[in-house]
Amino acid sequence: MGSETAENTAPLVAPDIAERTLTRALQNGGDFAEVFAERRHGLSVSLDDGRVEGASDGSEEGVGVRLVVGDATYFGYVDSLSEEDIATVADSIAQAARGAVARPASLVAAARVNPQHVAVPPESVELAKKVELLRASDESARAAGGEVSQVSAGYGENRRTVSIYNSEGLAVGDDRIRVRLAVQVVAARDGRIENGTETLGGHIGYELIESDGAKVAESAARKALTALDAVPAPAGKMPVVVGNGFGGVLLHEAVGHGLEADAVQKGASVYAGKLGEQLAPSFVNAFDDGRKANEWGTDGIDDEGMPTQMIPIIQDGVLGSFLHDRRSAQRDGVLSTGNGRRESFRHLPVPRMTNTYFAPGDEQVADLIEAAGNGLYAVSFGGGQVEPATGDFVFGVSEGYLIENGRVTKPVTGATLTGNGLAALWQVEAIAGDLKLATGYCGKAGQRVPAGVGQPHVLLRELTVGGTAT
Repeated sequence: MGSETAENTAPLVAPDIAERTLTRALQNGGDFAEVFAERRHGLSVSLDDGRVEGASDGSEEGVGVRLVVGDATYFGYVDSLSEEDIATVADSIAQAARGAVARPASLVAAARVNPQHVAVPPESVELAKKVELLRASDESARAAGGEVSQVSAGYGENRRTVSIYNSEGLAVGDDRIRVRLAVQVVAARDGRIENGTETLGGHIGYELIESDGAKVAESAARKALTALDAVPAPAGKMPVVVGNGFGGVLLHEAVGHGLEADAVQKGASVYAGKLGEQLAPSFVNAFDDGRKANEWGTDGIDDEGMPTQMIPIIQDGVLGSFLHDRRSAQRDGVLSTGNGRRESFRHLPVPRMTNTYFAPGDEQVADLIEAAGNGLYAVSFGGGQVEPATGDFVFGVSEGYLIENGRVTKPVTGATLTGNGLAALWQVEAIAGDLKLATGYCGKAGQRVPAGVGQPHVLLRELTVGGTAT
């Protein structure tokens, strides 16, 4: 079945039930009330060394009700879509208010925006075919070399349907379908053990996995086998070329979190007070783009019902925007940027990134490598730490190579990058044109949401590399 989206258009909670719920929530006053209904179905299956280790298939549904009174927010939820259960939650949070009855505006259905094209709904594909995909990934990884000692592969799909109503009259819904394949490969030689990981995913149907799934295992195996020949990373200040795709996690962590408006308003961001300031060379542009077609962090609306947008967070080197949900936008007297996201109906929305990336430039990757001279090519990153209040960061490089005399040479192990987000932006010297986004999960406020990270290849004039080479 091919379709613009395999959407379920029926609202999870009928508009008349939503109106009654909003009225109950505002029975003792309040400035704003909201009903967030959700139905979620997910499937995951994993393969470890040729054996199916786990397959889980589950669903859940429920409603969260929010009441805002001044600067205070009251919230409750129930694992049910029945009017009786939802009314109990609304009555409970209404007790927090002590004012005159407030009346919600009449609901007006909003048009569906930015639907994602889904050619093959994943639920239409038999489980046996998905297991066979994992077996093929195992075989592909092992065929890469005899030193491959272990292969783990996992496939996941998720469909999340939401209906959102609020006391300002908004009535809107969204149907979200995501698929993801991840492969981890372990290679061993003479007592040395290395691993490589690759993922592929998007807000899209099973067609993505069918067309590109084989490349995931091959890439993971290549990383693991290459790492067996890695030499200790150098140490010191040097030019660094950061790879495209998952290399964008550096921007996500070192810059993006500091632009989320709740951190800014708490004074916990180094970017507070810097809106409109030149923070990077004029050729540097970066976006948080929640509407980018079929990407991992894309949705039609955020979890408050606002249309997602392409937000220029850095425009011609100037800090262009913070990322807002409804509450943070009201505090700053601006409009929401469509970045109010929540993990589920059990959580409150907070400002979160969607797909965050440097815009492509005009340079060729080979020219960036040549311009680096002698330095480090950091293809992708593992764990890291960032302090948003200062912008200081440290990242482990999961795949990296020496750059010697303008050429990529030996793989390295044990490399870390240390620096400061504000300072690193000024170190951007050139940007290639090969934009690529990768999949990740971002944790904040006890919640985990899908977030796309990415960039083209980027040359940084100088960063501090930590390594063990002598």
